[in-house]
Amino acid sequence: MEAPIPLEEVLRAATTVRQTTVGLPASNGVLDHRFPLTPEGAGMLVSRGFRVLMEEGAASHIHYGDNDYSRCGAEIVSRDEALATDIVVCLSALSARDAAKLKRGCLLLTFLNTSEEDTPMLKVLLDRHVIALALDRLTDDSGRKPFVDILREIDGRAAIAIASSLLADAIHGKGILLGGVAGINPCEVMIIGSDMAACAAAQSAIGLGATVRIFDNNVYRLREALRLLGPGASGSTLHPRVFESGLRTADIIVATDGGKAAAIDSTLVGLMKRGVICFDLCSNPGKAFPSMQVIDLNLASPSDNEYNAPVRLCYVNAGNAVPRTVAMALSNTFITMLDEIMVCDGVANALQINAGLRSAAFTFLGKCVNRDVARMLGRRYVDINLIVQFS
Repeated sequence: MEAPIPLEEVLRAATTVRQTTVGLPASNGVLDHRFPLTPEGAGMLVSRGFRVLMEEGAASHIHYGDNDYSRCGAEIVSRDEALATDIVVCLSALSARDAAKLKRGCLLLTFLNTSEEDTPMLKVLLDRHVIALALDRLTDDSGRKPFVDILREIDGRAAIAIASSLLADAIHGKGILLGGVAGINPCEVMIIGSDMAACAAAQSAIGLGATVRIFDNNVYRLREALRLLGPGASGSTLHPRVFESGLRTADIIVATDGGKAAAIDSTLVGLMKRGVICFDLCSNPGKAFPSMQVIDLNLASPSDNEYNAPVRLCYVNAGNAVPRTVAMALSNTFITMLDEIMVCDGVANALQINAGLRSAAFTFLGKCVNRDVARMLGRRYVDINLIVQFS
């Protein structure tokens, strides 16, 4: 009888794969109700291998419940747990207290604020070696700003939709239709600038039947906008007489970043008709109409802009009035961005490969890599291109 032959035992080799966590805390701003992801967007991240942790009730402003996100694979957690993740997505600025709860060396995706009240938060980000990217400064391969363009388009369309509703209000407004009817002249919409927000506003106004006039000193940009809009819009440079004539007859006035050359002071405001509805869609709202009282649309009521109101108002933050549309529009862009980061095997590698991501960074592992932030904090500015080149 042959002696038994020892054989190797086959064992399963198991490796532990750590999932990258994405935190979705609720908006920290009282007036900012925007949220970055819909339940479907969160589900798409989960299907790609991310672990999504959302603060309880964070999406209430866009009328989605926690159960909607749970069904798509997201985990409902406390605010502290949502902040202590590998990647934190929060559109509004965090407080210094929240920033102190971020995981050391994590990635923060937010919009950059350089006001004095944000100084403590920025110092905490540097102390915790957070890699912070400003979504409003992120560019693609063609130099375009996808997040900014999305929000500008929403601002333009929201402004016209809200203005149309205010005009049609029979109690507090004029009780008129934006586009008029047969035998009645349509309302006039005056748009200052011809950028993304301006074109979006013009398209909406034209679709509703209004008469649209666009003003911009950038003739090439103005020509491109008029080519896009077709015969429904007319354009002009900011010629004083033509501009003043437009102010006298306009029912709606929309100022955008493309029209920064025009500052409508109290003298020009005095030319406007009663009940005119004004929107400031600039990056730093409130400066286009310096003599007007600024009111955020999240705090506005129909009675604010009554036809016989003694004080003229300028509405700002039009896009914040439609936060669910913002979430739906931003979801796909966030998913594409996070996919690109993970394909590069980490944020540091992604920054080394992608110049658009580097342009958006304002803190990087304890270093100030944005000139505006460095100047505000009194810190030494470090060029991120040098950091990634020699790392």
